[in-house]
Amino acid sequence: MKKLLTACLILFGVVFNAYAADEKEAPPVTPPTGNYAYYGFDPEIVTNYISNRKKLGFVKISVELMVKNPEDLLIVQRHDPLLRAAIVEILGNQSEEKVKSLTGREDIRRECFDTLNNLLIKESGKSLILNLLFTSYLYD
Repeated sequence: MKKLLTACLILFGVVFNAYAADEKEAPPVTPPTGNYAYYGFDPEIVTNYISNRKKLGFVKISVELMVKNPEDLLIVQRHDPLLRAAIVEILGNQSEEKVKSLTGREDIRRECFDTLNNLLIKESGKSLILNLLFTSYLYD
């Protein structure tokens, strides 16, 4: 039993040292250039979606919008109700399969990104959103 324990400890030490050596050789991560800012919808967005079951399905998400300039946050904040309503409408039109799958969630994220950018182009004359992130995504 002692031999097995000693062999396991030696193997663990070899693997740990190899992993630590790989970590040291990795190039440093440089932050992106620019003064990016984030706008979060508060409170979280909660809505129903089309369910195959007899009860309603719901989804609760936290959304963060990445904009290039902090000054753009004022424009996004001014149009918060319009943007929130668009997200609720998009989520409400999704099927249960799409809401619950990873690829479906990505499709929903892209649709929200495109729709919100188009709305902001109409309202402000420019595309402000660089990225849309779901920081929390719960469903039933």
